[in-house]
Amino acid sequence: MLIAPSILSADFGNLKAEIIAICEAGCDLVHVDVMDGHFVPNLTIGPVVVSAVAKAATKPLDIHLMVENNTFFVDLFAPIKPKYISFHIEEEKHPHRLIQKIRDYGISPAITLNPHTSLSSIEYLLEDLDMVLLMSVNPGFGGQKFIPSVLEKSAALKEMILRKNVKTLIEVDGGVNDKNILELKKAGVDIVVAGNYVFGSNDYQKAIASLKV
Repeated sequence: MLIAPSILSADFGNLKAEIIAICEAGCDLVHVDVMDGHFVPNLTIGPVVVSAVAKAATKPLDIHLMVENNTFFVDLFAPIKPKYISFHIEEEKHPHRLIQKIRDYGISPAITLNPHTSLSSIEYLLEDLDMVLLMSVNPGFGGQKFIPSVLEKSAALKEMILRKNVKTLIEVDGGVNDKNILELKKAGVDIVVAGNYVFGSNDYQKAIASLKV
């Protein structure tokens, strides 16, 4: 299991130290939530702060866009050269075009699905995607309770990936902890986003290690 701590739960007064700490503690990716206050009722960070995060991080960035006007934000964050940029299928009218745009930047394209969004919305996009991010909470705020139906959804997505013989990874974001990590593993999840569980712990290394099942 790959671990991507979400900096949404970090201490922003000591952000550089927090980034260095999770990288040294063994995380695999640094998850960055970009919210515009329109697609979700919260406002987070822009490219100036994310550039600083990238400079402090020794692990690749995983940028999750929760925004309207995806193309604008892809162009805004692409120069930072994250490993992944994911956008919400619910907000995108031309997903194929945007996937190609992200790939043309040399970045791995990913699509995010809200808890209620059907897998059928991405069935014909899977071969073009490097990752699918399944939300296990409603996007916008950290610290929410895990929605168990994502386990069934992930298992169904894994079956779809195997049936289509593609290498798309599955990432899950929201309410992940040591109590549900084994179920997530069994459901075919490759990467978990953990915010409160990691940053709310007294030992980042121990918290991250407990999720590496």
